[in-house]
Amino acid sequence: PSVAVLPFANMSGDSEQEYFSDGLTEEIINALAQIPGLKVIARTSAFAFKGQNIDVRRIAETLGVAHVLEGSVRKSGNRVRMTAQLIAAADGSHLWSERYDAELADIFAVQDSTATAIAGALQLKLAVEPRKHTPALPAYEEFLRARHHLQRWSPESATKAMEYLRRAIELDPAFALARCELGWCLFILVTENQIPPGEGARLMSVEARAALGVDPSLADAHAVLAMAAVLDYEWQRADHAFELALSNPPVQPLVRCLYSVWHLAPMERMREAEAQMVRSLEEDPLNIYARVMFGAQLFASGKSLEGETAARQALELDPNLWLAYLWRGAHHATHARLAEACADLERAYALAPWNVCVIGLYAGVLAVSGDRPRAEA
Repeated sequence: PSVAVLPFANMSGDSEQEYFSDGLTEEIINALAQIPGLKVIARTSAFAFKGQNIDVRRIAETLGVAHVLEGSVRKSGNRVRMTAQLIAAADGSHLWSERYDAELADIFAVQDSTATAIAGALQLKLAVEPRKHTPALPAYEEFLRARHHLQRWSPESATKAMEYLRRAIELDPAFALARCELGWCLFILVTENQIPPGEGARLMSVEARAALGVDPSLADAHAVLAMAAVLDYEWQRADHAFELALSNPPVQPLVRCLYSVWHLAPMERMREAEAQMVRSLEEDPLNIYARVMFGAQLFASGKSLEGETAARQALELDPNLWLAYLWRGAHHATHARLAEACADLERAYALAPWNVCVIGLYAGVLAVSGDRPRAEA
């Protein structure tokens, strides 16, 4: 059994409410991911079809699922109306549909009811465990606003998301998931050279430990701790934290991707790194970050053709993906294809002039190519 949850349409007549319909979709994805034996496509891949009028059967074929859930959300004041339909991709028939009219305060019950009903329609059992902590509603809305920004993965969006998350935590200090998301914001700012790695690692650890104080089994918190250890080059500590993050299903595809890229590959455990990345892409096939980094690993393992294929697939999904141009340019450079390397790195630099990896590699290739003045600049 397999399902993709498409982004619920925002029917509120206010684009500012988009964060809420997106957030509700993501919460239902997370609830369905709790069902043993059900393959659930991750948010990144499901949201690749947002705003596109594409036949459900084609979407299902692209994502490799048998069922698609779609719906709409209308939020007005303290009231929410949600509709949802579960569709069998093979013939387009509706297996289940429902409309919920509820107070905003009951939104968590609506999410649980939807997941339980879908499990029943797929003839699967869902044991809805009591929530470790039900966040205060104002804090939850700030959390959804933050996630809306965080999906863009840039210095600006991470900084904006942090503002919302800090408000969420101020409103509800026991909101563990908000603390985990704040940890990911800090990690983004480290990777984009906005804050020093040591400082980022320290702040990430503070948030992750506070989250674990509320829910010791929270996989996201262990993953944040693992990445903080990586930033400190504490490889054994990172390994232990990743083991804890991966031992408590469901495991987010992003966690598998980070484990592969930031821990297994640097430790030269390339076969394990590749296996984790393959698993990540099975659950999140349109995740362009994972696909680019998989290509980088394949390049590093000497699998040039497979690496170039992965880079090309990522650029087909997003022609403006600077990371793909960076890694492909690096690959060209290591094989002394300097003209191709310069072309790719020039494109990467035009798209991400703030990234020091792009700047440094482009400067190096320009110098080797003989363009010393441009390299110095």
